[in-house]
Amino acid sequence: MRRNRYGLPRNLNQYVRQKQPDDRTSLFSDEEVLFISEYAQIFKKEVHDVAKVELKQPVVQEISDNMKGAQAVVVVDYRGLTVAEDTQLRRTLREAGVTYKVYKNTLVRRAIEGTEFESLKDILEGPNAFAISTTDATAPARVIAKFAKTAPALEIRAGVIEGNYYDEEGMKAIASIPSRDELLSRLLGSLQSPVANLARVLNQIAEKGGAADAAVEAAAESTEAPAEEAAEAPAEEAAETPAE
Repeated sequence: MRRNRYGLPRNLNQYVRQKQPDDRTSLFSDEEVLFISEYAQIFKKEVHDVAKVELKQPVVQEISDNMKGAQAVVVVDYRGLTVAEDTQLRRTLREAGVTYKVYKNTLVRRAIEGTEFESLKDILEGPNAFAISTTDATAPARVIAKFAKTAPALEIRAGVIEGNYYDEEGMKAIASIPSRDELLSRLLGSLQSPVANLARVLNQIAEKGGAADAAVEAAAESTEAPAEEAAEAPAEEAAETPAE
């Protein structure tokens, strides 16, 4: 008797009737055989569904782990990218510290249920890739938007940034925000500029102050010389008067 992978006879009715080949009556009535057959099919389906769930559970857990504590999750339509473009995109995102994965929508829906990313479930249609960052909230959108300038087939569909949902237009605004390092560099430059200007002014004041001191000294010397000459002249006249 041929059996399926679950150990059940492929034809249960035939199996039952072969148990007593000399007896025209079966061990079970036709109704009982039908019931057993239907139950076997239900059992087969349940076993199959359990097996599918067990196989999918690790993937669902992987999605949950990747999104845990994420500052940004961006849904990307990657259809139309060439293999070379896809490879370059993955490398660029990896260098920016962004995780880039392609998952089935059904598994993502299960993983984001009850989380801050559940708002993405309504746009999960068709093939989607997911760009996830736990360190820089704007990095996925910024890198993908920049890459899309040379690969127009790449599109951002939506995303959740720091717990807030943004549609396609909102993600364009997010993509225009400079990186954290760039903002810090600008801030440092703006702080250094007044300090440099102040140092330049103080230096100029010091230089002008030195020149002023020299001018004051020169003026004092020129004033002292005539005074000394005027003092010496009356003294000489007083010395000559008695002699006459």
